[in-house]
Amino acid sequence: SYFPHLVAGPILHHAEMMPQFAAGRFRPRVDDFAVGLSVFFIGLFKKVMLADQVAAYVDAPMKAATAGSVSFGDAWIGVLSYTLQIYFDFSGYSDMAIGLALMMGISFPLNFNSPYKADSLIEFWRRWHMTLSRFLRDYLYFPLGGNRKGPLRRYVNLLVTMVLGGLWHGASWNFVVWGALHGSVLAAERLWREFKPKHWGTLPAWLGTLLTFHIVVVGWVFFRAASFGDALSFLSGIARGAPDAAPMLTPMLLGLIVLGMMLHFMPRFTMQRAAMTVRAIPAAAVGLGAGVLILIVDAMRPEGVAPFIYYQF
Repeated sequence: SYFPHLVAGPILHHAEMMPQFAAGRFRPRVDDFAVGLSVFFIGLFKKVMLADQVAAYVDAPMKAATAGSVSFGDAWIGVLSYTLQIYFDFSGYSDMAIGLALMMGISFPLNFNSPYKADSLIEFWRRWHMTLSRFLRDYLYFPLGGNRKGPLRRYVNLLVTMVLGGLWHGASWNFVVWGALHGSVLAAERLWREFKPKHWGTLPAWLGTLLTFHIVVVGWVFFRAASFGDALSFLSGIARGAPDAAPMLTPMLLGLIVLGMMLHFMPRFTMQRAAMTVRAIPAAAVGLGAGVLILIVDAMRPEGVAPFIYYQF
């Protein structure tokens, strides 16, 4: 039997899985196993060497926000660290799930596609947790009427869908605000695209990416904070502009941020090209190499085992 316990995605649809079972895809092959092992290692590296490493730089500013004393520099370090942590933690989990399934001959859909490259929030949700975006669209947005009942109803449906998507993560006002923020910006972007003067053109891609990134970062404050008051305190620290006596930026954290951004902003189809390269290497060599790398990552990981962020939802 094949019943994986995937608490964080990819969210699978029976139409994707049943044809694979019917076609006899549920049989491991050497090349699939080699690629799957490589994808699993990439996910493990993201989780252990990036997400878990930056986690320590998130907790201290959040605790300071609870006490009402988070500084400008530490607030920015904390929220940017969490921005990397949640991406590498979640996409690492998804990569490991995809890799394990592929080892057994089953193909899962891609769940992340460099979301921080997006130049609009519409594009962000085409790249972030793509199977959840599809689920919300098919089982909430479309049943509510989608865009079939006029422009006003379309924007209302979009906002309701994202608020419910926020509540899916937990019964908290923080998640309501997070969903409402994304829903409002998504509606505003669609409204702008529909009614803006044609001669105004479009924003440069780099500016759109910068604006989208900061909107997402503000949303992550509500997503991570323990309470609504803590989120407001943290945002106050981000906007205060007061200099720091001793910001938490260390060479270790700077290196992690640079490495994380380099991995995130790799050229398109890098993973696909890497997979094709792996298929051309003898499976025994791939297995040996991946095994050695997994042991190295395990030896270098932080003390203790940090649970996946999405396990709490």
